[in-house]
Amino acid sequence: MTDRHRADRVGEDAHGVRHGFPHREAVRASLTVLWRRLGPDGVGRYATSVAAADVALSPGEDPLLGATRVAGVLVHHLLLPEARMVVSFRAMEHAATVELAAGPEYFVELNARFRTRPRDIGAALAHEITHVLLHRLGLGFPDTGRNEILTDVVTAYLGAGWLLLDAFRQDGAESQKLGYLTPEEFGWVLAQRAELFGEDPSPWFSSAVAYEAWRRGRAEADRERRLPPLAGAGWADRRRYVRERRLGRAAPGAPYAFDGGAPASAVAFPCPVCRQRLRVPAGRTLRARCRLCGTVLDCAG
Repeated sequence: MTDRHRADRVGEDAHGVRHGFPHREAVRASLTVLWRRLGPDGVGRYATSVAAADVALSPGEDPLLGATRVAGVLVHHLLLPEARMVVSFRAMEHAATVELAAGPEYFVELNARFRTRPRDIGAALAHEITHVLLHRLGLGFPDTGRNEILTDVVTAYLGAGWLLLDAFRQDGAESQKLGYLTPEEFGWVLAQRAELFGEDPSPWFSSAVAYEAWRRGRAEADRERRLPPLAGAGWADRRRYVRERRLGRAAPGAPYAFDGGAPASAVAFPCPVCRQRLRVPAGRTLRARCRLCGTVLDCAG
């Protein structure tokens, strides 16, 4: 969909990998439900991302022992101290699966190909262990596809999902992508996290295409933080917003909505941090506080 406010830029490359932001609404809904479940204090417990050195297998390290060790690191990072992961390898279609039960043991199966490609074991485990976290939090969607998107979003937002993006590679030797988000959507979520915690994940990427996807996702996140009615909006966006506010209706695809006649008396828009819908008086310069994540926003509504 292309309109005056945004272009999702969806398409597949020569390797069949989907790009752009086709899951835009599901990604943002996932971020909101995570904030609702954890709150600012809960999210703040994940202020440091998992370190690359802690989830990498050493040269010559046994893949099974290494995977078990990395699983323990990710369990600790995701604050699951009671969960013990039993890891195994087998031939299968998917990258990995996890058996969700009451615990205290959880069984993770990795695709047998990771025995000879151990650099991505951490990425595969990160997604599956986040399933365990969501299971314990009672957080999920009825639809399987949206639930997998939620898992990717939470993995990235809580500091382990940069591994999934870094597993995206396209070179002469191989083409690989893990996870259900597009590379750019992973980049967007990581950019949201980076803005919140003051992180710069760019040095962690060993894959050139992963770094480029992070850059594109960050650009989209930066653009969204400068949309009306936020005070940092650019001149063209601000001019269009004022015109629409006077008419009392937003154009299709606009990130805001008006009510209260013409000119509009109020405007609703998503918080740029948690995506919770906010409503403020229109036509006024003010500061608004998001009740969900606590972010204070300068608005020129």
